[in-house]
Amino acid sequence: MKTRSTSYSPPLAGLAILLALALLAAGCTQPAADGHAQTLKITGSTTVLPVAQAAADAFMKDHLNANIQVTGGGSSVGVQAVGEGIAEIGMSSRDLKPEERAKYRDLVDVTIANDGIAIIVHPSNMVRSLTMAQLKEIYAGNTTNWKDVGGPDMTIVVVGRDSASGTREFFSESVMKKQDFTPTQLEKNSNGAVKQTIAQTPGAIGYVGLGYIDADIRPVPINVNNALVEPTIANVVAKMYPIARPLIMITNGAPEGLAKTYLDYLLSPAGQAIVAEEGFVPITA
Repeated sequence: MKTRSTSYSPPLAGLAILLALALLAAGCTQPAADGHAQTLKITGSTTVLPVAQAAADAFMKDHLNANIQVTGGGSSVGVQAVGEGIAEIGMSSRDLKPEERAKYRDLVDVTIANDGIAIIVHPSNMVRSLTMAQLKEIYAGNTTNWKDVGGPDMTIVVVGRDSASGTREFFSESVMKKQDFTPTQLEKNSNGAVKQTIAQTPGAIGYVGLGYIDADIRPVPINVNNALVEPTIANVVAKMYPIARPLIMITNGAPEGLAKTYLDYLLSPAGQAIVAEEGFVPITA
């Protein structure tokens, strides 16, 4: 898997992205017949962002009049930006919420990949595995020392995502069952920021998309009925890994022009090869 950059945006990055996109909205156009460069704005989930950016880079090599701008900010930012007409494509690592569909009735979503959410710790933490119940208790703040789950005698530092994150939404539903997170949780605004914190904090625990796993952190197997299941593409494809979800892209109405051409490319064999290269699960897998 590819090494990810661990740099991240400052607080309120999602709002700043929306404001910046709004200032540029007047330049949003579809491909023109005159050959002039056309702009496509894509924003939202930091989980989906590496795939979207890599696909955009490859696409623009063969489409010299395309200017594709990809930014993060979180799934909620992506949905809002598309719904408000600030961006042509939104990225999300969760399904659209009923209230979002009610507010923006013309939203259309397409699954472009699948992903697992890896539970990660510092490389020095050799905790053997965690059950879903143990994970829930840690993030609820009821388990506070690693020795209580088979790890070292060390305080657990809980690291999660901010409220704009689709990954947090999915984690809340699939792991926490909507139970509140501990108030001491450190909230980060990107996968890269979570990974950076875990890599620098021996007692920390966090969660990231599969594509962010590298030697700087250690993924923890999930104990499923006494079977230790690693967060891998193969286990997601086999539906063995319990924390997995689709990754989607959203348009306001059926995609047209440059947006449609880009999405068609992303769903093509070449685009799905990029999905696999970035460490995610192609929809054809």
